[in-house]
Amino acid sequence: MPLGIRIFLVYFLFVGLAGWFVLSTVMDEIRPGVRQSTEETLVDTANLLAEILKDDVKNGKLADSRLPTLLEAYGRRQPRAQIWGVEKQAVNHRIYVTDDKGIVLLDSSGQAVGQDYSRWNDVHLTLRGEYGARSTREDPADEDSSVMYVAAPIKEGGKIIGVVSVAKPNKTLQPYIERSQRRLAWLGAGLIGLGLLIGAALSWWLSGSLRKLTRYARAVSAGERAELPALRGGELTQLAEAVQKMRTELEGKAYVERYVHTLTHELKSPLAAIRGAAELLEGEMPVEQRQRFVGNIARESERLQQLIERLLNLAVVEQRQGLEERVEVGLRDLVEELLQGQAARIQAACLQVGNDIAPDCTVSGEAFLLGQALANLLENALDFTPPAGRLVFSAERHETYTELRLFNQGEPIPEFALPRLCERFYSLPRPSSGRKSTGLGLNFVEEVAGLHGGELRIGNVDGGVLVRLRLPSG
Repeated sequence: MPLGIRIFLVYFLFVGLAGWFVLSTVMDEIRPGVRQSTEETLVDTANLLAEILKDDVKNGKLADSRLPTLLEAYGRRQPRAQIWGVEKQAVNHRIYVTDDKGIVLLDSSGQAVGQDYSRWNDVHLTLRGEYGARSTREDPADEDSSVMYVAAPIKEGGKIIGVVSVAKPNKTLQPYIERSQRRLAWLGAGLIGLGLLIGAALSWWLSGSLRKLTRYARAVSAGERAELPALRGGELTQLAEAVQKMRTELEGKAYVERYVHTLTHELKSPLAAIRGAAELLEGEMPVEQRQRFVGNIARESERLQQLIERLLNLAVVEQRQGLEERVEVGLRDLVEELLQGQAARIQAACLQVGNDIAPDCTVSGEAFLLGQALANLLENALDFTPPAGRLVFSAERHETYTELRLFNQGEPIPEFALPRLCERFYSLPRPSSGRKSTGLGLNFVEEVAGLHGGELRIGNVDGGVLVRLRLPSG
């Protein structure tokens, strides 16, 4: 299972369980919270009524007062009040008054007048001077039929002369409880969903960063060119930089060892030729023969210089993991500049050279490297083009890339050599001299193409050889 999914599952389990626990706890607290608030309001109401009824109870005129009529009118009222999205259409309080013996003197419902309520907790506890309250089910089998009763003492001179109780059915509170629970459920679900979304984004970001590092490490282990991924985050950035540093140090050591071995091998042939010519020059010989050996020394020295310079250029390109700049480079102007630099050689060989690249044809890349790559291609083409032969530059633009083409008239490349043309130090004999080059030019061009995200292809066509260099369009 991918690490990102595992992280998300752990996060999902933690957030889900924590959210469910908190949400269920809060949901369970809504009902008692609402009832506690209602009880507090009933306490205030009962104590207010106790003060209002004190004189009538003291004088025994409660039944003759206007209170029964007022309570009857109160019971018929229809508030039609919108309370937090719930419409209240009727009043729900029941009020009854007892004397100091617990006998009901007044009942707003008209059902309990004359009954003995002295054993009910609201009346019993209040007559004893304690806080009197009770919750009783009207239907013992129905939990939602419970009614909350709160009582307050009616006092005269510090003596309890009666009790007034205010009752409210709990089912009238249910719409508010259910509405609060629904809103809380939606809010809780939204918060949990948001938390999971953040967790998914975090897991995706972390796993994505790790995937980039993994791909980079695999590319490094395979010896491929790869740029250090851009990562955000202190530890990940430090890890990426550590991997890059380790790669640089390991590749640097291996690179030096490989190049020392290669350079030693390639230097043997020209050095042997120079040494042999020098030993022969120590003895007496005709002037013409001496000049020939001196020429050999000069040619082999030039070959050594070219070999060292191209090895250094190739080493610089191979060690780079990306371009130092990326600008629009005009191909026609670049090719024209290279052709002017080889004008003397072209004129001496009476070559027919064409530059058929459109003036507005551009590619995206590093101008210096592209110039060096095209210079190697041109030099290679000049080596294999016969006198009075034809050499043509052209370009074909596509949506995302431009293909530069270089055709040179000449003998076709042998089939056995085609797959090896870009190998380091592999070269074919030049038709004019029979000598081989350093074998680094096409390898350098291939490295430059890879740095630009492009491709180099070489093949035979009718009448000669066609080189195709694919580069990103400008």
